[in-house]
Amino acid sequence: MIELLTDPAAWIGLLTLVVLEIVLGIDNLIFIAILAEKLPPHQRDRARLIGLSLALFMRLALLSIVSWLVTLTTPLFSVFGQGFSGRDLILLLGGLFLLFKATSELHERLEGVTHTASGSTVYAGFGLVVTQIVVLDAVFSLDAVITAVGMVEHLPVMMAAVVISIGIMLWASKPLTRFVNAHPTVVVLCLSFLLMIGLSLVAEGLGFHIPKGYLYGAIGFSVMIETLNQWAKRNALRHEARRPLRDRTAESIIRLLGGRGPGEPVPAGGVPGAALAAEPAFAVEERNMVSGVLSLADRNVRSVMTPRTDISWVDLNDDPDAVREQLLDTPHGIFPVCRGSLDDVVGVARAKDLLGHLLRDGKIDERGGLRTPIYVPESTTVIKLIDTLRGARGQLALVNDEHGTLTGVVTPIDVLEAIAGEFPDEDETLEILQTASDAWTVSGSADLHLLEQALQTHGLVSDDDSYTSVAGFLLARFGGLPPAKATWVHDGYEFVVTDVDAQRIRTVAVRRLPLPEAEA
Repeated sequence: MIELLTDPAAWIGLLTLVVLEIVLGIDNLIFIAILAEKLPPHQRDRARLIGLSLALFMRLALLSIVSWLVTLTTPLFSVFGQGFSGRDLILLLGGLFLLFKATSELHERLEGVTHTASGSTVYAGFGLVVTQIVVLDAVFSLDAVITAVGMVEHLPVMMAAVVISIGIMLWASKPLTRFVNAHPTVVVLCLSFLLMIGLSLVAEGLGFHIPKGYLYGAIGFSVMIETLNQWAKRNALRHEARRPLRDRTAESIIRLLGGRGPGEPVPAGGVPGAALAAEPAFAVEERNMVSGVLSLADRNVRSVMTPRTDISWVDLNDDPDAVREQLLDTPHGIFPVCRGSLDDVVGVARAKDLLGHLLRDGKIDERGGLRTPIYVPESTTVIKLIDTLRGARGQLALVNDEHGTLTGVVTPIDVLEAIAGEFPDEDETLEILQTASDAWTVSGSADLHLLEQALQTHGLVSDDDSYTSVAGFLLARFGGLPPAKATWVHDGYEFVVTDVDAQRIRTVAVRRLPLPEAEA
């Protein structure tokens, strides 16, 4: 024994044999990882430990009877001139078993068998899994032991190599199992490896020798390709993680509801999913409302307010009769009350209260009949605006820019329109009017979020909130006020400026372009 410890050849043989034993045991380890996945989580570690421990005892027992093991290569009988030894029979039966198990596992995974019943996961029996591990251990142990006998002369060195290799495999089995479970494509690849190994064992049992280098070369090349695939997938996930979690969650929800994601082609003849045989589970209107709710936190007051140019307001300097006619002709229920211009807001009042003042007093009572206006910055998010409006008791809010200039007004109806679409008053028309199945007439002041929902497209809304309307979108694209008939194409839609004056874009015609023949 002391001579072996001081013999360099024994140490070299031990190191070489340990490496070979680990290489020969990798296929066994992969199969144990796949079988352990079928057990409840709390039993998997115990199954791996028992399986590899049985492999250790089995290999040590086989090494103890080396003289008998050598006789396994002696032919026992012949069929059509082909001799079969005990080793051949073991390899043949083990290879057939491996082919059967790998094929059945592949079938379950490729056909989508989920192993579920009555709403709960069904796991395999512990004894059945351990039995299968023992059967495979017997096949792989025979190969490993024969290799040890052929390489090393001393039994203690063989046993030491087997113990060390099994110890390393025990240490590596848990992380390998965890990795295999986290990567379904790796499981399929490993099952393909087992098919190759099973085929080689059957061939060996029938007397056809397949060099191990061919198998390990094919496995190594496949592992290299799968490594590159996993690397690319990890980089894609890392890139995706840079996007805000809210954006990714919202996009995933919209996809689940049947919406179209960014970069997906525009379907011809209507909404996404119209070409499918079955109708979508959620209608376009439902998807639009969900999308509107999910986008509220990302929108500011500026994107939902009524702009300054469209505000209906009462001028205290006007004749009382003119004010009364204005209140009767305008369908709005509440007005900003100003003196001379919108830059001098005195207060806010309901139309019925103003009419009461005019009927009783012949004028509007500035001191007792007006409410104190509520101001919000245009950068305020819609979520915060909702809290403000909740405490306003039906009152509208005035929107100021960073310089204190009044830029618009906002009411609860504006927030509702951001979620459910337009609710025009009697003196208003729809800002987004569908004139044909693939054509729309759009006001220059139309909200881009609502237009995205109507067209089922993406990329119209500004990333930096520099514009919120269709006119703003086109001004940013053209770099200034475009002439009439100017055209811009975005995501399969053509935008044509149809009405423009010296100050702004009034209307735009939008048309869905036909798909190229290759995509139609």
